[in-house]
Amino acid sequence: MRHLRAWLQQGPLAALPPFALDPTGRPCHGPRNGRGPPRPRLRQVLDNQGNMQVAQEMERHKEGTAATRTPAAARPDRFGDALRALGRFCTKLAPALAAALDPTAYCETPVYNPDLCPNMIAAQAKLVYHLNKYYNEKCQARKAAIAKTIREVCKVVSDVLKEVEVQEPRFISSLNEMDNRYEGLEVISPTEFEVVLYLNQMGVFNFVDDGSLPGCAVLKLSDGRKRSMSLWVEFITASGYLSARKIRSRFQTLVAQAVDKCSYRDVVKMVADTSEVKLRIRDRYVVQITPAFKCTGIWPRSAAHWPLPHIPWPGPNRVAEVKAEGFNLLSKECHSLAGKQSSAESDAWVLQFAEAENRLQMGGCRKKCLSILKTLRDRHLELPGQPLNNYHMKTLVSYECEKHPRESDWDESCLGDRLNGILLQLISCLQCRRCPHYFLPNLDLFQGKPHSALENAAKQTWRLAREILTNPKSLEKL
Repeated sequence: MRHLRAWLQQGPLAALPPFALDPTGRPCHGPRNGRGPPRPRLRQVLDNQGNMQVAQEMERHKEGTAATRTPAAARPDRFGDALRALGRFCTKLAPALAAALDPTAYCETPVYNPDLCPNMIAAQAKLVYHLNKYYNEKCQARKAAIAKTIREVCKVVSDVLKEVEVQEPRFISSLNEMDNRYEGLEVISPTEFEVVLYLNQMGVFNFVDDGSLPGCAVLKLSDGRKRSMSLWVEFITASGYLSARKIRSRFQTLVAQAVDKCSYRDVVKMVADTSEVKLRIRDRYVVQITPAFKCTGIWPRSAAHWPLPHIPWPGPNRVAEVKAEGFNLLSKECHSLAGKQSSAESDAWVLQFAEAENRLQMGGCRKKCLSILKTLRDRHLELPGQPLNNYHMKTLVSYECEKHPRESDWDESCLGDRLNGILLQLISCLQCRRCPHYFLPNLDLFQGKPHSALENAAKQTWRLAREILTNPKSLEKL
């Protein structure tokens, strides 16, 4: 731990070993699987303590044998005495060797042995204490402020959607509050939100996901004779595809009309120069409303590799729950298709796994870790070019769950290690300019981000990680 602290305090950003990506684009777990360079160990048990103890034991042994050495004539069984002396030496040396050669010093398994590494345990406890304090003070305050904003924003959005429904009954508002949570609402940042508007009847379409459109899929009529049976018949192309672009265009027109008629028309207006449906509320908040279809009970082919066979997380029961939860198909611009002109590509729907990801990150300190990361991002990583958002943090938490599959790895006492691991992985992704989607690793979440913005974010994240690890008390000011 001392060496890592010194390395963090002295080394420049370039000294950080980059993290490799495996052939599928997923972050590597370290040298144990042969897929990339080792990542800095935050739990280095050895810390030279074992080597020092070995040297001390050897010195004591030399002094002891020098003081008790007898003449050769008085030693009738020199070979037997030598064996016994060697046995005594090995008995004394065993604890030191065990400390020096403990394999857990080089793996991800948490080691809690006060006799082995008291300084490390004290440092861990100190970091966890300050992280919990940070969570209780800063994160909870952030949550309360966002909850208040959400209630204010949802009043306006609900009123607009009611006006839309009056004009076009097929667009029924699904923004309902359940257990102090609005279904379909995602927090992008404290001032930016997305509301998913779930549409009805997708039954006459086939879900086509052949991997040719990263992060996207198309909906094609299962039978041309069923065209008239669809609730969305006028949005079906000549090729038989249900066009996400056409539905979004129609919805945008309806929302623009609703904004002029709703009771909040003095505080809400449409955001111009975009094909997305975005509202600006009180000149402070931006809400994107996205039409979508909810797909439950099926799983996309492009995510069929998940879960990875050699990783024990998540367990089979959780996998079944996640796949049953399904995914959403969103009518929104897909950055991976930018510049492509094919009609099928412009009519494609974006895959979203929000509920599945939420279910995966239940249990242990996962949610707390994500909340701390979001708060740090809001306060210190809101940078020009907007290189980072909350979804990047959520994605890296999922990868960290894979690297630390046991529930004991997500005990409250491991919070500091998990947070530092995610921050270091974030730096790696920023340096590599690639952050693969958790379920769709061929989709790069950094695509379209300016390289200068990613580089600036890497430097800022590096400073943040170094400050937290070398001086946990600094969290009081972060």
